[in-house]
Amino acid sequence: MFTGIVQDVGRIVSLERREGDVRLRIAVTSLRLDHTVPGDSIAVSGVCLTALDLDKTPGAQTFAADVSNETLSLTTLGALSVGSRVNLEPALRAGDALGGHLVSGHVDGLGEVRSIESDARSVRMSFGCPPALARYFARKGSVAIDGVSLTINEVGVADFGVNLIPHTQSVTTLGEFTVGRKVNLEVDQVARYVERLLESVRA
Repeated sequence: MFTGIVQDVGRIVSLERREGDVRLRIAVTSLRLDHTVPGDSIAVSGVCLTALDLDKTPGAQTFAADVSNETLSLTTLGALSVGSRVNLEPALRAGDALGGHLVSGHVDGLGEVRSIESDARSVRMSFGCPPALARYFARKGSVAIDGVSLTINEVGVADFGVNLIPHTQSVTTLGEFTVGRKVNLEVDQVARYVERLLESVRA
């Protein structure tokens, strides 16, 4: 479980293809792996991956993660290359502050950047999304975009908009977005539970 509060922007330093699957090696910048052990979960641009083969060399810490063919085909991780920057968040631990919203690291679908507009010091972005996911978005509700917890400002039939403050632009990869970029989307889990409860009532 994660919170959608990115703690570091890492970089892909190697990408090894293994019979259809891929093993990534990711270098961290400010995130410390001192207390991370093999098997721990780390969200990589919103995708929950298992940390393996940790290198804890001071100043050059890296970890590896295997990415299945399923994950490669359903998320943006299949488009990564050496040098790509990725949002990183270690799994939530008991007692940690919940600054964003509960995020599972299981991507629900891909979105696409539709527009980017300046709004004072902030940036307003709109995203196209699969119609099947649109019903889970609500104004002032939450969404995770590439692992970043954001508040939804407006919703449409198959799109929604968010506002990025300067801090979010500077400490995540979202400040690098351009129109047409594909992104990982995870809807708010509360919306899914509400839908399930309503289905039970109708039945």
